[in-house]
Amino acid sequence: MASESSKVLAGKVVVITGASMGIGEAIAKTFVECGAQVVLLSRDSGRLEAARARIGHAEQTLALACDVRHREEIDRVIGLTMHHFQKIDIWVNNAGHGILDGVATVNMADVRETFETNLFGTMEAMQAVTPIMKQARSGTIINVSSVAGHIPIAFHGVYSATKFGMNALGKAARMELARDGINLLTVCPGYVKTDFAANAIQGVEPKRVRPKTARGISVERVARAVLQGYLKNKREVIVPWTMIPVVKLYQLFPGVVEWGMMRMAKGSS
Repeated sequence: MASESSKVLAGKVVVITGASMGIGEAIAKTFVECGAQVVLLSRDSGRLEAARARIGHAEQTLALACDVRHREEIDRVIGLTMHHFQKIDIWVNNAGHGILDGVATVNMADVRETFETNLFGTMEAMQAVTPIMKQARSGTIINVSSVAGHIPIAFHGVYSATKFGMNALGKAARMELARDGINLLTVCPGYVKTDFAANAIQGVEPKRVRPKTARGISVERVARAVLQGYLKNKREVIVPWTMIPVVKLYQLFPGVVEWGMMRMAKGSS
């Protein structure tokens, strides 16, 4: 797979939002190691440069500050990328954060900010990069969503809503853009070992609902799933695969899954 990936990705230009840590950094490292030229984006330029240093291969990377809540910043980094590399082959929408609170108590300003980053930032980036890919008659947009975009999670309702939105937008856009040679891949990780909770907006009821036995998968595993999904031109990837039957169970018997989550919520703090 490594040699195959290198053959496919050699010379490809990849842009990744939210690339200063966690899943975004892992995706950047994986694609760089496969020979791609990678542009790392994040609103925090200090963390971004630190991630670029950890990844290495400085000759293959470019780090640009970008807040996806502002279209003018997305347009600016696209212009710089096109000036530097003359093309964009893959765009990864990974920027986002959590918000931990109940629907009845969550602060609406925090809700709007979360939607601006997670959902509207993704949509703005899709609209900004699509004309470039249409002109080239090729390209891939990868949206890093979540299993929470299939199964609503108590006290994570706003986050789940942004991810449900990402799933819907991505899958609709895939049908719309197929005739232009553009694929849209939606990646839905389950529990991942990151600083998600520490970086999330904390509300009045900041409960985390997850099994105590769930250790979470590594960011490297998510990055490998993203790479394989790209190579296979997939519509959607759910990682780990053990979450697939859980998603199917919720679709068929939502009450069973909700009963389990309510038990977890009762015991969480």
